[in-house]
Amino acid sequence: MASEIRELEMVMSLQNEVKKIKYIIAEKNKDIQKKNNEKEELIGKNNELHLQIKEHTNEIKKLQDTFNQAKAKEQEYSKTISNDNVYLKDVEGLSHREGLDLERRIKVAQEKKNKLGRTVNTKAQSMFEHEEKQFNELRKKQKIVENDKKKILATMAQLDQKKKNSLKLAYEQVSKDFGSIFSTLLPGANAKLIPPPGKTILEGLEVKVSLGGVWKDSLTELSGGQRSLAALSLILAMLLFKPAPLYILDEVDAALDLSHTQNIGNMLRSHFKKSQFIIVSLKDGMFNNANVLFRTKFVDGVSAISRTINKAH
Repeated sequence: MASEIRELEMVMSLQNEVKKIKYIIAEKNKDIQKKNNEKEELIGKNNELHLQIKEHTNEIKKLQDTFNQAKAKEQEYSKTISNDNVYLKDVEGLSHREGLDLERRIKVAQEKKNKLGRTVNTKAQSMFEHEEKQFNELRKKQKIVENDKKKILATMAQLDQKKKNSLKLAYEQVSKDFGSIFSTLLPGANAKLIPPPGKTILEGLEVKVSLGGVWKDSLTELSGGQRSLAALSLILAMLLFKPAPLYILDEVDAALDLSHTQNIGNMLRSHFKKSQFIIVSLKDGMFNNANVLFRTKFVDGVSAISRTINKAH
């Protein structure tokens, strides 16, 4: 029984440890989720800013291309109409205006690009790398905790199996001794322990008693003395599973007749050969089975104790 209690305590301790580990894992998952959210937010902002920079870069490139095309046209016009001064002045004036307009648009676009560059968080990348490093560390810790959890659950499963095996062994032995002791106390009778219909021994046990070969549906069908013998048999069967060196029984035969008392003495002698009993009784049926008998009586108004060895035993 002590080993079973230690196993149960160990199971409870492991269950508490699993709860703590589950709580730690939940907290770590919250931190990981928070870091993931921050990571996604930073990535989103960076992507948005990079996209804007890319758009303005493309716009500047287009404007630069347009400006270069206008310059080329200006040179072409200068060659083809060099003999017509008036017309040349008009074309040069038009090309000059177009060039100024393009330069202005390029300048505005360049300023927008520089402004966007200033608004970009230059520390975002380093922050992202730092958060990613922390995220990876949390992942490693999570894996360690999960591995520890698996080991604990495996140990708990082994302990549960040992507990089931121990309970099955105890059930089979106690049920067998229960029937043997009860049949000794009440010849012609039998008793056993069985699980309720549709259940296992882990969910409970019922006491079944047979009298004259007929199994009773309920203990209420037994007399008071028969119920007393059944209760005493079950208690002694559980004690017999792991016998103690010494037992003390105080008038367990008080409500029984002489034949039953004699049977109790015979049963103790046959089933508990390695245990010692101190029994308080007022009936001769119990005295006949004692190795040593201590009698108390009044002598001149004073209690006196006498010791007698039963030579028959």
